[in-house]
Amino acid sequence: QVQLVESGGGTVTPGGSLRLSCATSGLTFSDYTVGWFRQAPGKEREFVATIRSRSSGSRTYYADSVKGRFTISRDNAKKMVDLEMNGMKPEDSDVYYCAADRGVILNGIYDGDHYDCWGQGTQVTVSS
Repeated sequence: QVQLVESGGGTVTPGGSLRLSCATSGLTFSDYTVGWFRQAPGKEREFVATIRSRSSGSRTYYADSVKGRFTISRDNAKKMVDLEMNGMKPEDSDVYYCAADRGVILNGIYDGDHYDCWGQGTQVTVSS
């Protein structure tokens, strides 16, 4: 069974940093595109970042709101994807989810509906 487990969430002050990790199992990791999404209660799910499969060059894509502050990376040997978050802002406060899919087309990488496998989420809070 495919499993995704997020970790690294917590509370930081504005301008601080957090590093989220998504550990995976039960999949051929290098063949999957893995993304990060975030969602607050009562809000729409928001794309954050994604990294494509190894065969697609492991290319990275970011939401404009986090570009230059967040960095996504993957370790195919460890079957993990990390999200390094720097210069955090209060509006970054959300539950963060990792998601994976083997067959995500380029035009679908920003849309969570194109990802079949999801983790349970990890809470991130940015507050003074």
